Amino acid sequence: MKSTQNNVNSQNTFMGKSIIDHVSKVISDPIIGSNDERNVEQIKDPIKLNVLHIATEVQPFSSVGGLSNVISYLSKTMLKRGHDVRIFMPKFGIIDERKYKMELIHKGLRVPTGHSKDSTHPQYLICNVKKYVRDDGIIVYFLENMEYYEKRHNVYAYSDDHIRWALLSYGALRYIHRYLDWKPDVLHVHDWHTSLVPNIIATTYKKSDYFSNIATILTIHNMAFLGQDVDPTSELNFDDGKSDIPPLFSERLRRLNYLRRGILYADLVNTVSEGYARQILTKEYGNGLDKLLLELRSKLFGVINGIDYEKMSPETDPLLEANFSTKDLSGRLVNKKKIQKEFGLDVNENVPLFGFVGRLDQQKGVDLLLEVMDKFLKDFNAQFVLIGSGDHGLKKLAEKLAKKYKNKVGVHPYPNFTLPKLVFGGADIMLMPSRFEPCGIVQMEAMRYGAIPIVRATGGLDDTVEDFDPVDLTGTGFKFKDFDGWSLYGQMVRAAETYRNKETWKQLQINAMSADFSWNSVAGKYYNLYSKAIHFKKEGYVHGALIE
Repeated sequence: MKSTQNNVNSQNTFMGKSIIDHVSKVISDPIIGSNDERNVEQIKDPIKLNVLHIATEVQPFSSVGGLSNVISYLSKTMLKRGHDVRIFMPKFGIIDERKYKMELIHKGLRVPTGHSKDSTHPQYLICNVKKYVRDDGIIVYFLENMEYYEKRHNVYAYSDDHIRWALLSYGALRYIHRYLDWKPDVLHVHDWHTSLVPNIIATTYKKSDYFSNIATILTIHNMAFLGQDVDPTSELNFDDGKSDIPPLFSERLRRLNYLRRGILYADLVNTVSEGYARQILTKEYGNGLDKLLLELRSKLFGVINGIDYEKMSPETDPLLEANFSTKDLSGRLVNKKKIQKEFGLDVNENVPLFGFVGRLDQQKGVDLLLEVMDKFLKDFNAQFVLIGSGDHGLKKLAEKLAKKYKNKVGVHPYPNFTLPKLVFGGADIMLMPSRFEPCGIVQMEAMRYGAIPIVRATGGLDDTVEDFDPVDLTGTGFKFKDFDGWSLYGQMVRAAETYRNKETWKQLQINAMSADFSWNSVAGKYYNLYSKAIHFKKEGYVHGALIE
């Protein structure tokens, strides 16, 4: 295979004068996608971009959290808008090559570890690169390594994750620099796992002409994670982000603040909601990086995630007992009765059915939810179903609640890919009392199916749910500000009382189902961010006084 430097022709979109001229217009005259998901293929952005995502998980190959969906749906939608979008990720052992038939495109990629010949550690790690083309046309490159990816049954939670993700970052850059006959205009990296990419470009490839005009954008999906073993309060192991990246097998790499370095060196940084972008500028939510983000806030943006309207459609979803639409909501009662039978609850369409779908952990406020639900069910004729896995202690509390309120509470504390759709399509009210929430997808999915959300007004939950106004019948759900039991309890009472007025409740459901969270709208905003990142790279905004 020929070197990329010799292969990239004069038609490269970044190198052409047209995109540079276009960037200034984009910044002052943003192009936002249509609100109609069905017309997505008709929307083309003015300038074609080459975008490469580097990430740890991507649907359908490996899917642990919302990150995998974001990359998958965003890539697919950007492709439809006329861009060449590709993905670089690890080749985990859980990926079935019989199902995803890959092509070996490079054997024996030598990835430097940073250790010298005299070291007891290897000077290089040997990898392969494979390629697979998804049904939607997205090209996915896989970094294959037996020790760090192939032998692992899970994506995360290994003691050497800091090595695994540094290898991914170094390996991806080495491959595209030396061997790939396609050049990205933008490298899009995600969370701490691939945050070293901008740092490596600024140091290892500092003198490389190849990377001199490739912009980098870092998306922070969750500020709670900085690196492998990072203590943001520690002065002894503090990483200012300006020192050299330690060798792969150095103990110092384990304590490196990957996210800090990504924020410092990326041309542009964004989070997955505008509300969360504001919150991480505060000490409460910034996890030790709030002061840095305040200094660099001119390159910090927020873009809310979206949902796939093709897969999330109450009119066609095969996982529902009955389909429905805003014109005919009767199918929701059929789904509600199905849920009640499924969980052994009293079958009664007039009782408000509350639901929770998500991880059982502290961030989601499940501890507060279970405590309040116990009190609520003593005084109100209501029902509650919970779907989700996670913290063992919270699982026990949920099971205890179900035992205490037989015929009123149903719990399924295990991973499940079919029940959530039924709950969205049959439950009346969804509960999301998160301590913090960068974006949140469940509230958007719930609204799409006519389940009214009760959310804490934080991050993406605050951005996506409009508080119900009973006077003019506007709004899509119920919100509370303070993370405490009385605040949640009050909104649950408010929702239950509103539910009693069937016509009012029907209008609220129609409002929620009519809200637009399509990926096409989101992709239009990311196109603007990519254009801004290219502009910032060209103008040299990335480093400034903070790194010089």
